Amino acid sequence: MSVLSEVTASSRHYVDRLFDPDPQKVLQGVIDMKNAVIGNNKQKANLIVLGAVPRLLYLLQQETSSTELKTECAVVLGSLAMGTENNVKSLLDCHIIPALLQGLLSPDLKFIEACLRCLRTIFTSPVTPEELLYTGPDHQTILFNHGAVQNIAHLLTSVSYKVRMQALKCFSVLAFENPQVSMTLVNVLVDGELLPQIFVKMLQRDKPIEMQLTSAKCLTYMCRAGAIRTDDNCIVLKTLPCLVRMCSKERLLEERVEGAETLAYLIEPDVELQRIASITDHLIAMLADYFKYPSSVSAITDIKRLDHDLKHAHELRQAAFKLYASLGANDEDIRKKIIDTENMMDRIVTGLSESSVKVRLAAVRCLHSLSRSVQQLRTSFQDHAVWKPLMKVLQNAPDEILVVASSMLCNLLLEFSPSKEPILESGAVELLCGLTQSENPALRVNGIWALMNMAFQAEQKIKADILRSLSTEQLFRLLSDSDLNVLMKTLGLLRNLLSTRPHIDKIMSTHGKQIMQAVTLILEGEHNIEVKEQTLCILANIADGTTAKELIMTNDDILQKIKYYMGHSHVKLQLAAMFCISNLVWNEEEGSQERQDKLRDMGIVDILHKLSQSPDSNLCDKAKTALQQYLA
Repeated sequence: MSVLSEVTASSRHYVDRLFDPDPQKVLQGVIDMKNAVIGNNKQKANLIVLGAVPRLLYLLQQETSSTELKTECAVVLGSLAMGTENNVKSLLDCHIIPALLQGLLSPDLKFIEACLRCLRTIFTSPVTPEELLYTGPDHQTILFNHGAVQNIAHLLTSVSYKVRMQALKCFSVLAFENPQVSMTLVNVLVDGELLPQIFVKMLQRDKPIEMQLTSAKCLTYMCRAGAIRTDDNCIVLKTLPCLVRMCSKERLLEERVEGAETLAYLIEPDVELQRIASITDHLIAMLADYFKYPSSVSAITDIKRLDHDLKHAHELRQAAFKLYASLGANDEDIRKKIIDTENMMDRIVTGLSESSVKVRLAAVRCLHSLSRSVQQLRTSFQDHAVWKPLMKVLQNAPDEILVVASSMLCNLLLEFSPSKEPILESGAVELLCGLTQSENPALRVNGIWALMNMAFQAEQKIKADILRSLSTEQLFRLLSDSDLNVLMKTLGLLRNLLSTRPHIDKIMSTHGKQIMQAVTLILEGEHNIEVKEQTLCILANIADGTTAKELIMTNDDILQKIKYYMGHSHVKLQLAAMFCISNLVWNEEEGSQERQDKLRDMGIVDILHKLSQSPDSNLCDKAKTALQQYLA
């Protein structure tokens, strides 16, 4: 304790002088304080503990303070902010930001500059919440409406490289995911030249790398916001090749990371750009180096650099996974090329269990992109038992990883995928049923979708497992889910559970009453055509059961609904209702005579005669087939 009190005692006189009644002495005190804290973190911490900050901020905002005093206060505050993250927190707690922003309204340039420097230091600290200044589309719009574009544009021709770079960076931030700003930028003229042309000049090989990269970002963001076409020469011949160059192992780590991530974003929605990128400069092989060399040979001479790169090597892996995911999003040949790259599957599988959440997410996304290929699901994914690490990832991951991983599981559970069996044995049913109870609709959809794929052409035991784990209560909750995708996939699951006769009869004997209730509710509700069509198809499956048929035949309400949909204005619904009727009147089955009579009394045969004249050939054929059952 005594040591601390000695240190603070020696610092105290600096703070005491800030309260002197003589303004000249106060100014001298602030200047001495400035010289004392430069590069001295201990001294900074002492002064903060002694309460210098509120007093400095008070002097900074006092009308009576001279401009010189205000400026020196801002400089000292900037110096304090340069210290530790705790210093920045203390400054934020004293509400430094509104005070500095107010200072920007001063007519004095020196004071404004001191305030700006201090603000920049504070905002580049990781502890400062960004929302205190500008983030998000509404803020882009505020800047845009205040003439940011016109005011920044002429700075691109400044004689100072630093100014040109900051102007470029501003444009990249303004244009990101903002169609309004991007559409305007395309038509902005600077000294008679359009902005995109200026950006293209700035990404030429003879320009500094930082400038090439930032210009490429501007053009990428404008393209993704719909302001530049994806087949425009400035994208295909300039931006894309520039970003591929940034992925070369000659570049510094952060350049390779930014290059790959920007390229991934540029080509993500466009298959043509994916194809062009995949054959530019052996990009797919070049990315394999992201897993090997954190630094280029030329950079290794600098030991500090090597140390930095080894610490940040995970960012390279994340960037490579992201770019592979974009490259393989649509094209089967590209996916094959990626998977055939040395040890690729092993690398992805390793990525799934890395400690960094960002790497895990990128690895899952990459895997998901490659899992869209039927061929790969049958081969590489099987050889590397990808499902094992995937199931592990699903155990306790953040939502953003869960959404992609569960979506990928849907692909692994398709009937032609050999991973289906082992996944079932590793407890997937419980896991997926758990996902259907998530607050997040995307997770509910994926959980039920994967169960639907699992139930497709599955054996009775699996279906029973699904029904038991899910519980009928949860099934009905999902059937009344507010999310349309959840409802559709749940109906798909029901339809897959109720297929093949013995299964239909078995399930309907235990859950028949509830299922019929759910069907009734949906057919009565305000639902779209697709939902009602799926529901009628479920009824048709029930009508195909041997004993299950009776649940329909003894339910007059449902029979009336089927009759109503036979006369509906939408052909899809008429067809689905026809399937129900065909299955009920099929005469090779026991009790068909009684069923036919009952349906004739309801007026179904008259409707069949009418439909056999339908202009829709499908409907007409189905009606004729059903009528033949009556004649046989």
